Amino acid sequence: MTIDAAQVLDQIKEIPAMPNVIVKALGVIKDDQSGTKELSEIMSYDQALTSQVLKLVNSAYYGFAQEITSVNKALALLGMTQTRNIIIAVAMKPMLTSQGGRDMWKHSLRCGVACELLAERTGVVDAGDAFTIGFLHDIGKILLNIIDTMTYQKVRTMVKNGTDIIEAENEMFETNHADLGFLLAKKWKLSVLLANCIKYHHDPMSSSMPQVSTLAYVANKISHDEPDLIDEAVVKEQLGLDISDVMQCRDDVIERSNVLFSTLNA
Repeated sequence: MTIDAAQVLDQIKEIPAMPNVIVKALGVIKDDQSGTKELSEIMSYDQALTSQVLKLVNSAYYGFAQEITSVNKALALLGMTQTRNIIIAVAMKPMLTSQGGRDMWKHSLRCGVACELLAERTGVVDAGDAFTIGFLHDIGKILLNIIDTMTYQKVRTMVKNGTDIIEAENEMFETNHADLGFLLAKKWKLSVLLANCIKYHHDPMSSSMPQVSTLAYVANKISHDEPDLIDEAVVKEQLGLDISDVMQCRDDVIERSNVLFSTLNA
């Protein structure tokens, strides 16, 4: 008997809620009448988040000439989209590290940066939105780990030994992180575009939005410590990039994400 992702989701008693600060920040950014003042107020209730934002804005990742000591100045320099991305990255860290360990947190950051850089080069989606797509692409793994941590550890071992991750998850759980992530994205009321990319980041040509899903697919592939094999024809067709362009982008991704990771992990 095949269990679909919706049935699995129903069985999880404690489906994680999106961190409250992200919910509020996304609400402010969607509201055309809101601005950095409202974002600043939200952050003022979370001192840990505020200190992380200031630490990051003063890091080599952004490279501003002067030291920035106020949240308002940081938000003015970063803009709404970049601020949202930092809030998501910082606020999701406890959930990602508790359910997927340091490696999942690092891969999520790296994939966010990869999506952002690829979007800048191809123009298929706003670069700021692309970071969120990359950062949240693997959220379904959180649920698989909640369902059965030991079994998901076996999945990780199978993947290390060469099994495709979707095949391994389907074999052990009768569902996979892409399908579960899609349902969690809907539960969290994330955008249709974001939910679609989460669902199809391993199979972009099945998506109704193949270009952006291919962006997520490529970003995921090049964000592993050892880059996975990439379907060059799909990348050329959807993004207009050669594999040499992609691998050159990977060097930039590793460099930029290492700065981001070390700053946020310090």
